[in-house]
Amino acid sequence: MESRGVARHSNNVSSREKKTKRREILEKKKANDELIKAASSEKSHLVYFQPFCHYNRNGLSVFLESGSGDKLSSSVKEYIRNLLKVNMEVVFGPEWSAEEKVKCRDIVSSEARYIFVHETPNASVDKSPLVGFVHFRFTLEEEIPVLYVYEIQLESHVQGKGLGKFLMQLIELIARKSCMGAVVLTVQKANAVAINFYRSKLRYTISSISPSRVDPLMGIEKSYEILCKAFDHEAKAILEGSG
Repeated sequence: MESRGVARHSNNVSSREKKTKRREILEKKKANDELIKAASSEKSHLVYFQPFCHYNRNGLSVFLESGSGDKLSSSVKEYIRNLLKVNMEVVFGPEWSAEEKVKCRDIVSSEARYIFVHETPNASVDKSPLVGFVHFRFTLEEEIPVLYVYEIQLESHVQGKGLGKFLMQLIELIARKSCMGAVVLTVQKANAVAINFYRSKLRYTISSISPSRVDPLMGIEKSYEILCKAFDHEAKAILEGSG
C-alpha cells in the first residue's frame, strides 16, 4: 500500500510539473508574440535614432526614411525590383527567375519594413533620389524573437563608403530597442563579398539553423547560409549553438 501511495504521489507531482511547464511555454509564446506585434506596429523606428537618419562620410551624403510593404508607391516598387535585379541576378544565376518571383511577393507584404536611403539634395541636385534600401521583418526563429534582414541593397556608386556597415549597425540598434534576441539574415554562398562583409567586418556567425550546420550533406546542396548575431544567452545558445 505504501509503495502504491508513493507512486500515486509521484504521478501527481509529475502531472503538476508538466502543467507548470506547459503554462510556462504558453506564457513565453504569448510574450514573444506580443514583442513581435509591438515591434511590427511601430510606424517608424528611426524616430528613436535621429543621429542615424543622416550619413555624411567618405564623400557621401544621404538621409533615411521608414516605409512598409503595404504602403509602397508604384515607382518605389519598381525601383526595388530593378535594384534587386541589378544586384542579385548574377549572384543567383539560373535560380534568379524563380527567386525574383518570391522577392516580388515579399517586397509588398504587410509585414515588410523598410529603411530607404536617399541622396541629400545639393546645389546641383534639387531632388533626393533613392540609392538603396533595407527590407526587414520582426519574426520568430526557433521561438526566439528576431529581426530578420531580408534585403540590404545599395546602388554601386554608394557602395564601399561605409554605408552598408552603418545601416547594419542601425538595424542592430533597432533589434535591441525592440527586445529582439538576434539579427538574422540569409546570404548566398556565391556572394563572397557579402559573406566577408558580414562575417569579418560585422562578426556574424553561421547560425545553428543554417543548412550547413543542421546537416552538412544537405548544406552542400543548398546555395545559401543563414547568419546571425545574438544579443542574449538564450538566443546565443539556440541560434548560434553556443552556451
